[in-house]
Amino acid sequence: MSNPPATDFSFIVRATTEDDVENLGRFIEPFVQQGRLLPRTWDELEDLTMHGFVAVADGTIVGFAALEIYSSKLAELRSLAVSSEFQGHGVGKALVRACVERAQRHNVFEVMAITSSEEFFQRCGFDFTLPGEKKALFLQTRETY
Repeated sequence: MSNPPATDFSFIVRATTEDDVENLGRFIEPFVQQGRLLPRTWDELEDLTMHGFVAVADGTIVGFAALEIYSSKLAELRSLAVSSEFQGHGVGKALVRACVERAQRHNVFEVMAITSSEEFFQRCGFDFTLPGEKKALFLQTRETY
């Protein structure tokens, strides 16, 4: 088990650029191997950088998230990942906040997140239902992606 970073840990969150594609690909690879993120082609990574944010510490990507806006009604927070040694220091929450703020700037009504880390998203203000008891339901059409 790795040691957590020092308590004076600092990072910045910024919008991603095309220059981030290669480093982003390297960053997400361990998450893909663990089955926590879907594999991405170079083109898909380029697309994600148009909608994404990175957390950077000492010049290294330590976190990533993207917001895909589908309409004025709905956006999806996608591909949230934080390096294990930087978890628990507010990186994930800062990335979620950046995505939600982008949704608010674009006047998006709802932001959804599909996740296996429901407790984290609940701490960020997400819930299973929306006012009026709205719920998302899913149907898987094949065994693997």
